[in-house]
Amino acid sequence: MRIILLGPPGAGKGTQAKFIAQKLAIPQISTGDILRENVKNNTELGKKAKEFINKGTLVPDTIMIELVKNRVKEEDCKNGYILDGFPRTIAQAEGLEKALGEEKIDAVLFVNVSDVVIIERLSLRRICKNCGAIYHLKYNPPQKDGECDKCGGELYQRDDDKEETIKNRLKVYREQTEPLVDYYRKKDILFEIDGEKSVEEVNKEISEILNKFLQN
Repeated sequence: MRIILLGPPGAGKGTQAKFIAQKLAIPQISTGDILRENVKNNTELGKKAKEFINKGTLVPDTIMIELVKNRVKEEDCKNGYILDGFPRTIAQAEGLEKALGEEKIDAVLFVNVSDVVIIERLSLRRICKNCGAIYHLKYNPPQKDGECDKCGGELYQRDDDKEETIKNRLKVYREQTEPLVDYYRKKDILFEIDGEKSVEEVNKEISEILNKFLQN
């Protein structure tokens, strides 16, 4: 199965991607990982991408699509893959379709979560400076305020998790990525999942969708 995972930042896509990858024994593909790998290995595309990264500008769609196209041709993708965090725009979706040719995407799983829930999920997250343990002030608070239960390290809030930053990330998502929901809905391959349920309930909902495909 070839799957695209869609959803706002903080929707829990990474967790679900791991679950799907395990269930279907297919790789989870993140464009960030592909980019880093190509830059590190000094491939032709990696060199081109590096020029843009060094300037602090976005890597153009043409390069990103080419990177994804090359990655999905690798041996571990022969039974399918999950694209996590790509495409981000309709232009990227159209470019990807063109690049894949006959190879069609089977399903787009849209993990839908409201802004209010995302802001609460991310802004109350705290991380240990020492061992990297993750806490949530509401759902998984430390026993002692500001201190890690495991190693006693100091807990901090990542810049990414500050409310202002989250609101900006959500604004970009709503403007650029959310139009993909309608784009894929019109192609009749979009499945909407309530990402506000527990991780187990979301897993169950995704399993039911995937099982229908596996039975065909």
